[in-house]
Amino acid sequence: MIKIFLTVRNRLAITKKCIESLILHSKLPHQIYVYDNATEYRLEEHFMFFHELYKRKLISQVTFTSEVSTFNAFSKASTCNFFGSQHEFDPKKDSYDFLLMLDNDIIMTPGWDTTLKTAWEYVHTKKLRHVKIIGQLPGGIKNKKESHKINDKLSGSIGTLGGSAIWSTRSNFFQDVGFLNLKQLVGQHKQHDQMYWRKLYKSSGNKPYIMGVNKKLGIHCGKRAGSVCNRLTKNKNNKNKADLIKFENAEKRIDAVDFKTFYDSVVNDKVLVKDW
Repeated sequence: MIKIFLTVRNRLAITKKCIESLILHSKLPHQIYVYDNATEYRLEEHFMFFHELYKRKLISQVTFTSEVSTFNAFSKASTCNFFGSQHEFDPKKDSYDFLLMLDNDIIMTPGWDTTLKTAWEYVHTKKLRHVKIIGQLPGGIKNKKESHKINDKLSGSIGTLGGSAIWSTRSNFFQDVGFLNLKQLVGQHKQHDQMYWRKLYKSSGNKPYIMGVNKKLGIHCGKRAGSVCNRLTKNKNNKNKADLIKFENAEKRIDAVDFKTFYDSVVNDKVLVKDW
C-alpha cells in the first residue's frame, strides 16, 4: 500500500490529468490525500470534481484550505506538515511500502509505483540508511557521489538537493526527518524544498540523501500548465496576483483533449522529458 500526498492550487485541468495518470498507471494499491490550497479560480468545479472522486472512492481524503488555515505560510509546506501529522496517528503507519509527495502538474508513467517499490527494496536490503528520498533523474539532483545497479534494467544515483515534485519517502519520514518550521515560511510561495534539504542533510549524517532512478516516473508539465509558485513569487506585491494564477488559456488547452491524447503529447515532448 502507498499513501500519496497531492498538493493543488488552481490549475484544475492539469490536476484532472495528474489524478487520471495515477488511476490508470498505478499497479499497487494506494490512498490519495488531496490538499486543495487557497484555490479561487474554478472553485465550484474543484468541489464538484473532488466530490465525484470521493463518491467513487478514488481518493481517500480531500481537504480545502485557505490562506488563513495554512497560517499565511507557503501552503505546500503547511499541508505537507498536516499530511505528516495525520500519518503519524495512523495505527498502520509503518506498514506502507512508501509515501509519495506529488505536485499536481506531474503526469505519472505506467508502473511508476512498482519501480519505486523495487528501488526501496534495494535500499532496505543494502541498508542505505542515509537515503531518505527516492525520485527520478535528473530531478534537480546534484553532487551525485554513489551509483547503484538495482537490477538489470534499473539503476540509481545518490546525491543531494532534488525537486520535491516527485518525492517518495520511507513511511517514518516525518519521525526521522521531521516537520518544517512554518514561521520561516510566512508570506512565502517557495522554500519547501530548500528547508527540507537542510533537514535531510542533518538526518542523513551529512551524507547524500536522495536517490534518483534512471527511469522516468512522471513528466513535469509546469511549462504547459503554468507555475503558481513562480508567478506568485515574481508578483508578490501585485494587487491582482490572484488573476495571474488562473492560467485561463492553459486550462482551456489541457481540458480540450482526452487523457490519452494529452499523455502521448507530453511523453513525446523532448523538452518536457529532458527538463526534469
